[in-house]
Amino acid sequence: MRILMLGNSFTFYNDMPSIMAEIDDAEVISHTRGGAFLEEQLNPDDEMGAKTLAALDGSQSWDYVILQGQSSEPVLAKEAFLKSVAALCEKIHAIGSTPLLYSTWAYQKGSVVMQEMTEQYGLSYDVMYAQLADTYREAAEQNDAIVADVGKAFYEKSAKRNLYSEDGKHPN
Repeated sequence: MRILMLGNSFTFYNDMPSIMAEIDDAEVISHTRGGAFLEEQLNPDDEMGAKTLAALDGSQSWDYVILQGQSSEPVLAKEAFLKSVAALCEKIHAIGSTPLLYSTWAYQKGSVVMQEMTEQYGLSYDVMYAQLADTYREAAEQNDAIVADVGKAFYEKSAKRNLYSEDGKHPN
């Protein structure tokens, strides 16, 4: 199995591509950069975007291409996120691969970063989670993609167990 992962630190934190490769006995290639938005994967003038576009030009075969947007992108830049998912999914489907959307999680309840989201954008923990989940589901429905609802698992499990690193964003 060959998997291409497109995302940012939520994808590469804790060396997730290697963990996935080991679990699935797969070849996993990742094109990631901390804080990257999905639209960067479509930019031929960006090193990461150029690599992604070459990987999706039909010269390589992928069973799955995993898309993970910047952690607040589906909430704060929803239209740009949906547009980028659509453009990437079009390329993924054109080469016979399956797009999988890696739905992320709200920032840790009570953390400094979640408090900033509340102060700047009026988003509570529950609202951020719901908007992330809704936007990823909408993107999947619009683009015949699968959703890996990691955000839901975080939402359900984090009340009983700390799943966050010290920054209140990344997984521990």
